[in-house]
Amino acid sequence: MTELESVAVVDDDFNPAAAPKAREAAGARAAAWGGKGLNAGIAIAGILTVIGIVLWGMQLTGGMAQTAMRNLDSWGLYITMFMFFVGLSAGGLIISSVPKAFGIRGFGGISKVAVMSSIAATVAAIGFVVVDLGQPLRVWELFAYSNLGSPLMWDIIVLATYLILSCAYLWAQVRAEAGKVSHTALRVISVVALVCAVLVHSVTAWIFGLQQGREMWHTALLAPWFVSSALVCGTGLVICVAAALRRAGYLALEQAQLARLAKLLGAFVVVDLYFFGCDLLTEAFPGGEGLAVVEMLVSGPLAPFFWGEVVLCVAAAVVCFTPSLRTTPLLVAASAAAVLAILCKRVQLLVGGFQLPSLDLAGPVTPMTVTSWESGMAGAYQGMVYWPAPIEWGVCAGVVALAVLVFLLGLKFLPLRPKAE
Repeated sequence: MTELESVAVVDDDFNPAAAPKAREAAGARAAAWGGKGLNAGIAIAGILTVIGIVLWGMQLTGGMAQTAMRNLDSWGLYITMFMFFVGLSAGGLIISSVPKAFGIRGFGGISKVAVMSSIAATVAAIGFVVVDLGQPLRVWELFAYSNLGSPLMWDIIVLATYLILSCAYLWAQVRAEAGKVSHTALRVISVVALVCAVLVHSVTAWIFGLQQGREMWHTALLAPWFVSSALVCGTGLVICVAAALRRAGYLALEQAQLARLAKLLGAFVVVDLYFFGCDLLTEAFPGGEGLAVVEMLVSGPLAPFFWGEVVLCVAAAVVCFTPSLRTTPLLVAASAAAVLAILCKRVQLLVGGFQLPSLDLAGPVTPMTVTSWESGMAGAYQGMVYWPAPIEWGVCAGVVALAVLVFLLGLKFLPLRPKAE
């Protein structure tokens, strides 16, 4: 337990008289932060990124047939992680921009760190789109022959704008601390960043929600559900990052600030579970066509992910709403559980959309149409219709390592600490 934690284990028991001394001690650790540990992290992330690029090169030479994706389940791990990292990025930016946009109290100077995590997550999201396209030339074709009436193109445009805006927002915060950007200008940028953060996740949801042929996806609730999920995993990521940086001595963050973030996380988790319950009730109502969806989630191939999400969300909410449990280790565990729960939701959504065949007669069963083609259509859909191939796991690890590398380089070379520290 750090010195700050010994002063205030939870926000309800915070001792104002001892806080200055604890902040002074944490500030001394922050001044000495960095060195070999950070450089080692950068080196490891760089090596894993290079390995991922090599595996991507193997995928390019051998074609997408090396993955477990096929004609009847043409999206897989890459698009699942794309959805997940878009949520992480949007949540981090929302947490950072809301206090400045509405003029309310912030979360102890972690704003720039949250934006940096958002930038890193956005880089990963774009990376997963690129590796899913099959070859780099298709990135050029995407813009050269773009169809502006397609939600896929909307998402590409919004995502690129979102990355640029996140970098501009971080730059504005740094300049504002130096007195080069006015408070009014920073507030305007915060409002624009907040709107863009909500929009990027809404557009991502519409990619799935407008697919009328997929029972699992075609619902108007998907956009607000995506935003609520982004708030859950984004807040959870910020808590984990803030706790880790305080432990490493980078931030002198009071426990009360983490407790405030935890209360916010608990509220977001409850709202997300509410949206989930509404969707399940609509699908499972007697006579509805979505009963097969609910059965697939509750007791079918995707049941481990469904119940995993529910249990992890409930556990996270209990920790966040119970003052005696709001210690740093439990808050980090609850935040990690919330992030993992949203990842389970992303798996349910994407794989579930392909788990129910949209065509009764899908054509010839070959290795190029169905993953488990040997046992025919009935056997292919008996279990999970898709599970990533080893090369997909390797490329995925490389893209995640790229995001970590971007974040660590930001910590090393950018002034992400609050000015007071």
